[in-house]
Amino acid sequence: MSPLDRLLALIRRMKPGGGTAERTVKSAAWLMSQNVVGRALQLGLLAVLARLVGPAELGLVGIAMLTLSATQNFTTIGLNKALIQKAEENVDSHLNTTWMLEIGRGILIAAILFAIAPFVGGWFFEEPRAVRLIQAIGLSPLLLGFRNPGIVYFQKNLDFHKQFAYKIGGDTAQFVAGVGYALIEPTAWAFVVGFLAADVTKLVVSYAMHDYRPFPSFDLDVAKELVDYGKWLTGSSILYFLYSQGDDAFVGWLLTPTALAYYQYTYRFSNAPATELSQVLTSVMFPAYSKLQSDAEELRSAFSKTLRFTALVSFPAAIGIAAIAPDFVMTVFGEDWMPAVPAMQVLAFYGLMRALAKTVGPVWHALGRPDLITKLSALRVALIAVFIYPMTNAFGIVGTALTVTGIFVFPMLPLDMYIMSDMIDMPMREIYYEFVYPLVASVPMGVAVWYLAGVSPFGSLVNLVLLIPTGAVIYGALVLALEFATKWTVTDNFEMIFRKLAS
Repeated sequence: MSPLDRLLALIRRMKPGGGTAERTVKSAAWLMSQNVVGRALQLGLLAVLARLVGPAELGLVGIAMLTLSATQNFTTIGLNKALIQKAEENVDSHLNTTWMLEIGRGILIAAILFAIAPFVGGWFFEEPRAVRLIQAIGLSPLLLGFRNPGIVYFQKNLDFHKQFAYKIGGDTAQFVAGVGYALIEPTAWAFVVGFLAADVTKLVVSYAMHDYRPFPSFDLDVAKELVDYGKWLTGSSILYFLYSQGDDAFVGWLLTPTALAYYQYTYRFSNAPATELSQVLTSVMFPAYSKLQSDAEELRSAFSKTLRFTALVSFPAAIGIAAIAPDFVMTVFGEDWMPAVPAMQVLAFYGLMRALAKTVGPVWHALGRPDLITKLSALRVALIAVFIYPMTNAFGIVGTALTVTGIFVFPMLPLDMYIMSDMIDMPMREIYYEFVYPLVASVPMGVAVWYLAGVSPFGSLVNLVLLIPTGAVIYGALVLALEFATKWTVTDNFEMIFRKLAS
């Protein structure tokens, strides 16, 4: 059998099938692959632009993306989540109405961005050059509004091999178009061109990948049903923007576009492992939990395993990123970006908190309690509002990073876990038990990597090449030693995953 035949056979075997557990594991593998490849393309594009375009121009991109994100989050109505949460397998009767709502939302966002661009760019951020960028990037929601609504089945049916092709097609187009434009004209427009190329590609692929063909029709009862489920998602989406990107907007307003570029880039790269993991969890576990919502014991077991895997990956990722941040920034971005290193080290731990907290959201959605996310997000926004100005004014972007990270450490993460404990009847000690071993194994690894980086006679690039695998080996050895010496059974989870993938 040729290598190509083996690859095709592997893809066929990896097509999600079987029971919920097997479909979930295979879907997670596809989604993890999608996120790894997609994030590599996205971060590769950002790294190229960091070198070619520079932080000042990319600060303008940050302003445009913040404006787009604000309008998108303030108009989110959670249509796909409402369809995924429905117990019925077939939701074709809802898709035309969904399509019409998405088109209307896309037109609304594009019109709003065109109208407010002079105010946002010219007055609020005092950067007139950002006005045209904001207006151009407003085409994105308009394009995506016309996507085939049938792609909701990719998630609802755990068909993430199709989601992989859809998402990676867009990311590839973004990388090629963005890098190609930057090589000819290294300006902020390189990012915008790539961003819109991704949306055009997704629009085309959505119809190629699913045979549903929408028709302009609207059912008021269906719309009310979808919007009723999504009303809490709208609130949580608004609050999500305020606590996840409100700090970006504050940095851009109080400091400079260059400081905004420093903050956004360190955030994206330091949080990349946590972001990929949390996307896998929310995309795969939400439909999986929805299928288990009537079985409390199975739901509790699934959450425990999810939390264990999340902690096992997130703790070493955060501590390792903090240890190698100076070499990473110098190698990937260049010397102009070195002022961003301290913020990146702090935000690495923010990524850890985010990944752990993301494990609870899919359960709350599956059990019909999205209101909990909205209410807790409101508390988080209020706390950030109290501390962000004095901290940023005193310590710059490091103060901003300390604010968002510290609020997650206490009280938000403990509160999330307390509510989760009560909801699924799982003792708090069992929840926190899942954090102990990854922490114990990660700290010595981080110290070793930090020390080796400090005494290394090599340059930043060689340090990265040597220290990343060294840290992985140290962490793996400590994990195995802890399992051998204690009752920690983490390898059982990996054996189960391997069996499901190989079945």
